[in-house]
Amino acid sequence: MFSAKMRRRSAILTGALTALILIANWGTPAAQSQNNTIAVDGSSTVFPITEAVAEEFQAAKRGAVRVTVGISGTGGGFKKFCNGELDISNASRPIKESEQQACAAKGIEYVELPVAYDALTIVVNPKNTWATNITTAELKMMWEAASEGKITKWNQIRPSWPDAKLTLFGPGADSGTFDYFNEAILGKDTKSRTDYTPSEDDNVLVQGVSRDQNALGYFGFAYYDLNKSRVKAVSIDAGKGAVMPSFATVNDGTYKPLSRPVYIYVKKSALDRPEVREFAEFYLKNAARLVKEVDYISLPDADYRAATQRLNQREVGRKPLRSGL
Repeated sequence: MFSAKMRRRSAILTGALTALILIANWGTPAAQSQNNTIAVDGSSTVFPITEAVAEEFQAAKRGAVRVTVGISGTGGGFKKFCNGELDISNASRPIKESEQQACAAKGIEYVELPVAYDALTIVVNPKNTWATNITTAELKMMWEAASEGKITKWNQIRPSWPDAKLTLFGPGADSGTFDYFNEAILGKDTKSRTDYTPSEDDNVLVQGVSRDQNALGYFGFAYYDLNKSRVKAVSIDAGKGAVMPSFATVNDGTYKPLSRPVYIYVKKSALDRPEVREFAEFYLKNAARLVKEVDYISLPDADYRAATQRLNQREVGRKPLRSGL
């Protein structure tokens, strides 16, 4: 008998393929309405949370409602969402101004709901014995566009590190994790290097780092926690000492600047459909418990209450909650 947590973890690994197949068959707005199907896509980081919620919601509905959850990345999800193809978009960052304009051009209004905290995690291969910690300045040197084709070895980052090839794995440009990392580490006006292996699927990044002793990558904390035997986390020093990602360091605010809130965006017009409204309500009611089951960090209770009020009143647009999310 599998525990609830083990079943959640299995869903992380197998649910994405199933979701893509279902979306191909059920993804049109007409199919969503006629078949009581709720179409969700977007962030691979938020995917495990939404998949866990969808699993319990569908069980509670005894098969009367189908929820499909894809992983096209935050940017890819917003493209579909603002084109009217989705009911809900998972996002590991707030919606951008350009995406807000795209939604407005198609008459798409949305309710923004923060659902959890995540700790973006820097990982290396378990055989890497040298990079136990790294500064934010060193991360910038690794990843900024000016380093492309120039910073190619570990000892160019820190002289005490080996004269070995530096291999990088990271999210693709449609990923909210990519956007967040770039802003937090590189700065708003600095672009990322492109000579690395990108993927919108965090499992591909895990696989890449786990197979290369000289690799470094980054993705959400839940994927690291799920793959601790395959990759190793690196502590981050932003100027006040090196700090490892964990539930405690995110909650006490010491894991900076790589901790962040994650969201779902619900199309306002879709809330006229009972199944979408009930799913969104179910999501917020059960988020604190399910977020922990898939190894994310829950929000303060006050923020879940405020998000529920926002949903009930259908408050549209980008509106930070009382904690500043």
